[in-house]
Amino acid sequence: MTTICTPDWVKDAVFYQIFPDRFAIGSDAKVHKPSNLEPWDAPPTASGFKGGDLYGVVDRLPYLHDLGVTALYLNPIFQSTANHRYHTQDYYRVDPLLGGDAAFDLLLSRAEEYGMRVVLDGAFNHTGRGFYQFQHTLENGSSSPYLDWFDFNPEFLAPGAGPHAYPSGNRMRRARRVGSRAAYGYAAWWDLPALPKLNTATPAVRRFIFDVARYWMQRGADGWRLDVPAEIDDDEFWREFRGVVKEANPDAYIVGEIWTDAERWLRGDQFDAVMNYVVTRAALGYFGRATLDQDLCKAVGHGVRKLSTTQFAAEMDRVMSLYDEEVVQAQLNLLGSHDTPRLLSLLGGDRGAVWLAFTFLFTIPGAPCIYYGDELGMAGGADPDCRRSFPAQPNPQDSAESDRELRAHIRTLAHLRHTHRSLRRGAFQRLQAQNTTGLYAYARVLAEEAAVVVLNTGGEPCRLNLPVPGATRGGRVSWNTVETHLLDEQAELRRSRLTGATIPPRGAAILILKVTP
Repeated sequence: MTTICTPDWVKDAVFYQIFPDRFAIGSDAKVHKPSNLEPWDAPPTASGFKGGDLYGVVDRLPYLHDLGVTALYLNPIFQSTANHRYHTQDYYRVDPLLGGDAAFDLLLSRAEEYGMRVVLDGAFNHTGRGFYQFQHTLENGSSSPYLDWFDFNPEFLAPGAGPHAYPSGNRMRRARRVGSRAAYGYAAWWDLPALPKLNTATPAVRRFIFDVARYWMQRGADGWRLDVPAEIDDDEFWREFRGVVKEANPDAYIVGEIWTDAERWLRGDQFDAVMNYVVTRAALGYFGRATLDQDLCKAVGHGVRKLSTTQFAAEMDRVMSLYDEEVVQAQLNLLGSHDTPRLLSLLGGDRGAVWLAFTFLFTIPGAPCIYYGDELGMAGGADPDCRRSFPAQPNPQDSAESDRELRAHIRTLAHLRHTHRSLRRGAFQRLQAQNTTGLYAYARVLAEEAAVVVLNTGGEPCRLNLPVPGATRGGRVSWNTVETHLLDEQAELRRSRLTGATIPPRGAAILILKVTP
């Protein structure tokens, strides 16, 4: 049986996801920009470029450090003809529009100065049409030595035929009926002609991907977020991928984009963790149950259903017991990403629900991940609207009061998480869940410290009256001090219960219990 071991640093991390084209343009003009860029503040389009680059990310590291961020997850940075860069052309070259390799090296160096890790996004299931080996097959047909790198329809390889890499509208409509292989002459991801699927059963393709994975770890990256890894339905491929990555960097983080329960990949021999969309959907359904934008929720994979307090508590109990504790504490927990509408918009503009959702995110096992701009209350619908440009001058003092308060709240949560090890490493215990009041309470227990989190999602004040958490191995602990956070009132310990404070409507408290010598 494989021993499950995940990178220790991830358990302590606060992640920040950056869509490089939309985050910031470097101030020192090291990247010569083409002329046909969209205005920074204009609504984003599916194919337009804003001109953000990695030098801009470097410029904003002080801002992120102040927020409490310790790790960056970058959407793809390799040369590509798409603004999201999942249409990879060259896996060994940072896109020149982002500043090229020099900008990436500077980012790694400066991030290290701030104690930040950098995780890259790898799209290894498919490439872009401009990928050299695919272009080679388009030029040479059945004579190309790279033919087995993809899944071609032989009928399209005859002289004078050729695959249709830039198909007409009629041919694209045909692909929706019969599939890309029959319509274009090659298998494409989701039948999108710009995304030819790699044939990972071919040994040369596997070697290529593993060499890419090794190269960027040796260059200094701290891990891989894997795009649609379930599409490569081959456990042995991912076991070998893990071996290559961990040999190059034993501390590397491998996190897969899996939208459902993921036991198959989380047994210690493939991924360290997954993007925890199961928690995302549950949090949306609970904190937004009164204001949820049902139409926007259709754009969230696998749908969102409204949850009562007891239903939400039961789902959290289930999720926390799905995997080994090592995995649970390394999960990438998120409330939104480049693939979902913005959190504020999903929750119907309810900033109180956003406030509660972030309180939850930062206090459960796993690493919280902020999608760029969510800390400033950015809105946005489905792709591409969820990829709006970050404010050109992200001075919190220039923001609306509600947005300043949200950023300050997230900064406080990050500080509490960094300060109290129980919030990062403690075992999870449910303490209370009441439908009548909307009160949900849980604890994170670790040795001689416990963090108790109380969320009041109801419309009435709730008097605090909770059992104290037990020890991590059962039984009781004689806690004798309590610190109260997010509340003006001080909580008290009385006869093995927490009392003495009132949680306001749609408010929260974090109580730190300690055993002092």
